[in-house]
Amino acid sequence: MTGCWCTTPGHCNAAPRWTSPSPAAFSSRTGAAGLAFELSDSDLLLLDGWQRSFPLVPRPYALVGERAGLDEGAVMARFRRWQREGVVSRIGPVLHQSCFASALVGMHVPAVRLEQVAAHVSGLAQVNHNYEREHALNLWFVAACRTPGALARLLARIGQDTGCEPLALPMQAEYHIDLGFSLSSPQRRAPPQPRGKPAALPPAGSAQEALLHAVQDGLDLCAQPYRRLGLLAGLDEDQALCLLERWLQAGLFRRFGVVLRHRQLGYRANAMCVWNVDDARVDALGEQLGAEPGVTLCYRRARSLPQWPYNLFCMIHGKEREAVRAQRDAIAGRLGLDAWPHAVLFSTRCFKQRGARLMPEEVAHG
Repeated sequence: MTGCWCTTPGHCNAAPRWTSPSPAAFSSRTGAAGLAFELSDSDLLLLDGWQRSFPLVPRPYALVGERAGLDEGAVMARFRRWQREGVVSRIGPVLHQSCFASALVGMHVPAVRLEQVAAHVSGLAQVNHNYEREHALNLWFVAACRTPGALARLLARIGQDTGCEPLALPMQAEYHIDLGFSLSSPQRRAPPQPRGKPAALPPAGSAQEALLHAVQDGLDLCAQPYRRLGLLAGLDEDQALCLLERWLQAGLFRRFGVVLRHRQLGYRANAMCVWNVDDARVDALGEQLGAEPGVTLCYRRARSLPQWPYNLFCMIHGKEREAVRAQRDAIAGRLGLDAWPHAVLFSTRCFKQRGARLMPEEVAHG
């Protein structure tokens, strides 16, 4: 390997880091998963089995195909189709949120202007998720910028452009963020992840930064996608693979794998459940809530009084509204959460869903 920046002794001579999923881990069809359409066993192996630890090897699709009983070309063809259908967003990294200054933002938008304002917000490169939810604050999006100052300027500009006040709710503590979306068993959870400080961003203007920008949009569906990534950054294939591995181990990436769009797979009854918990109790209850099966996201966010009094959040995803509501009520009952003021906000429309992106400085300041 030439010109590698890896600082872990012996790392570049070690075996590639990837965990091959076992076919026995998946059901034969989609029954329990409740998908919008049927998936074969090999489909499940491709979609469900590689949401984490996608192979960092020169020909990853060939290796993935071996586990599913498919050749390299068939694997790439299936992922191309799923990307066209919107089922797969990309194959690539999910960046750690501490790379960004970010906030969940709620806005009250008059119903007659909702689509217009949502389109404006979705058109901003710094916005990655944008949903309509059942509440007086009916438009909810996530904005991510390089610095708190840039985030503040972005939200001020949104307020000026739309005439609607953005209510920023930054994350204060993370209790559970699932790193994937299980199709074979919705109750199956990601393994716990360390909460240490992630790796620093690469130097501005460097080849490493160029690689990070290039990989955010996902791997190309070609035989040697890491070689192509390296070419975009002025690196060879080995250098690109080594850097991606280093970033994964250091925590700059939360995961590296297949990123699904759950709504296209039938999970449309999705609820943001919130409580106003006493500050002295919120962390203990948040840890318990985050450990509940079926909770995909759980965190504490800042209140924004008087419009938004809630500080404890979780997301529950499902196919049927009644089932999600029953699951939420059962969890709240077990933990005694409904002794505190609470609300349930179901998502009704998805205007934008993609991963947060780090942008070059000239774009971020545009």
